[in-house]
This record gives sequence, structure tokens and C-alpha cells, in this order.
Amino acid sequence: MNVTEAVQSRRSVRAFLDTPVPSTLLREAIELAARAPSGGNLQPWQIFAIAGEPLQTLKDRVAERLQRADPSERPEYEIYPSNLWEPHRTQRYALGEAMYATLGVGREDKIGRLQQFARNFAFFGAPAAVFCYIDRRMGPPQWSDLGMYLQTLMLLLRERGLDSCPQECWSVYPRTVASVLQPPEESMLFCGMSIGYADPDAPINTLQSERLPLDQFAQFLGFD
Repeated sequence: MNVTEAVQSRRSVRAFLDTPVPSTLLREAIELAARAPSGGNLQPWQIFAIAGEPLQTLKDRVAERLQRADPSERPEYEIYPSNLWEPHRTQRYALGEAMYATLGVGREDKIGRLQQFARNFAFFGAPAAVFCYIDRRMGPPQWSDLGMYLQTLMLLLRERGLDSCPQECWSVYPRTVASVLQPPEESMLFCGMSIGYADPDAPINTLQSERLPLDQFAQFLGFD
């Protein structure tokens, strides 16, 4: 698989098979992804990979948290800007509608939508996951470094036949995640990522999110 094929085939998978992820493949990808660029070569990413019993423990704990609110559990950051503007508001809305359409869940089906959202916290059935942390003293430039690392990791996973789903929603439950992972106190949870093999029969995995036309986000100056 070349880079173009990896980019084109990477997607946020939301239904996985229970086929175990070979630890050697995951270790290779996590290590090689560190070749991603970072300003001043700070390499600010802190990675935790989990499977098996630790993964199940986290799933159990977050399932309990979803049923019982904990006032001490505070989101690490605002995932989306308030009063999201166009065209981003429409893009987000369109993705949600397309995703629920693959499941036959209508806009009025509040319970069905909540149930699907809760599957985020079961890793969509994936047998492995990665969590990405960053030192709280780091700033926005280092956050962009995390994005470059994570994209590199996802493309390396595709090269190895694996699928993934990056999930910023995990930042809403940092204390629950920390109770299992035990990260350093100064570390902030940026996101989780479900990893495994996509279920080829799951309707939701037919979703192909749209991208803006080139001329809506790029300008070329001084070219022939």
C-alpha cells in the first residue's frame, strides 16, 4: 500500500471485529509514527496503548460513569467552538445525519442516537486502543504536533491492514481514563483512538464523509 492508498482508505471506523490486534504490528506503528514532525523536535506526544483486561476495565468504569454523573469529572477542553459558523456547522451536521442514516436512526429517535453515541465509550467493539496525552505546560503549536503524530499513526495502521477511529470524546472523562492508565499528574488527555479490523458487514462502515472542493480551502499563487 502506498501513501495515497493509505490516505484514501483511512476512515473513522465505528464497528470493529473482535479479532485481536497483533501487539507487534501496533508497537511498530506507534514507534514509527514518532518520525512525524514536531516543532523543535519536542515530540510532545505521550502514548498509552491498551487491550485485554485494562481495556475491559476502562469500558466498565466509563459505562458506570455514563449512568451516574460525577461533578469532579471535567472536560479537558472545548471540543468544538461555541456558536460554530459556516461552512463548519453544516459540515458537522451533514456528517451526523449521514452517519445515523446508515443505521436507520431518525432525527426524532433520541434514544437511538444516544445509544450510538455511547458506543464511542465501548471503543465500537475494537479490541485495542491508544490514548494520547500531552504535558499541560505545552501550547497550541504542540497540540498541532499531536495531530501530525496521530495522522501518521493512522496511515501506518492502514499499511498494516488495521483500521482506527480517533475520538476526542474521551477528553470528557479524563479522571475515569486516568484511573486505569495512571498518567503523570501534569499530563492532559487529548484523545483516544479505537484500533482493530473493520467489520465489513456493518452498515455504519459504509459511511464516506465528504470533503470540501479544493478551491474552497486552497489558493495557488504564482503557479502557471
